[in-house]
Amino acid sequence: MSAQSLSDNYQGVWGQRIGFGARPALLMIDFMQGYTTPGAPLYAPGVVSAVEQSVALLDAARRLGVLLVHSNIRYHAADCADGGMWVRKAPVMKDMVDGNPLAEFCAAVAPLPGEQVVTKQYASVFFATSLAAQLHAQGVDTLILAGCSTSGCIRASAVDGVQHGFRTIVVRECVGDRHQAPHEANLFDIDSKYGDVVSLEETLDYLQRLAR
Repeated sequence: MSAQSLSDNYQGVWGQRIGFGARPALLMIDFMQGYTTPGAPLYAPGVVSAVEQSVALLDAARRLGVLLVHSNIRYHAADCADGGMWVRKAPVMKDMVDGNPLAEFCAAVAPLPGEQVVTKQYASVFFATSLAAQLHAQGVDTLILAGCSTSGCIRASAVDGVQHGFRTIVVRECVGDRHQAPHEANLFDIDSKYGDVVSLEETLDYLQRLAR
């Protein structure tokens, strides 16, 4: 099926725009060195680019006082048993333990002292965490997602984001994957059903307008 026929097939059924709201939060999801270190099992060339592009987004959020949350993955139980069935399905995630350099944040987008870090064991930043309740209590209506991987933790967080009642925005240049095909397929699916996939330029313009 061609890209055009796929678009025609979805037109009028999926793909409505939800738009930005009045109070955003930026979620920087799992920008860890395992995804950007050549030769590492999780290495994803698309994430290298996403980190580079996300510097401007992160700087804007900090400068404009946008609510900011980082996330990482950590397992603490023996043999990563706290990762449950997901780690059985994807044992590569066992790199995400204390002391492994691959589990550390990418330096260019690492949290500053005092910035919140949500630690999770599964794909979605919302699963088994208190994040949704926190964001609702703070009046957040819009989630801006950057991070990795597009087909994994970004998609899972986008699905949970809309299910928790948030306007979910994925910044195209600021998410990445290990291969372009699943990256593009999941961006198409997110944009069709769960949120809006928008450009970095559009997102920065929104944040500037909101600040004014």
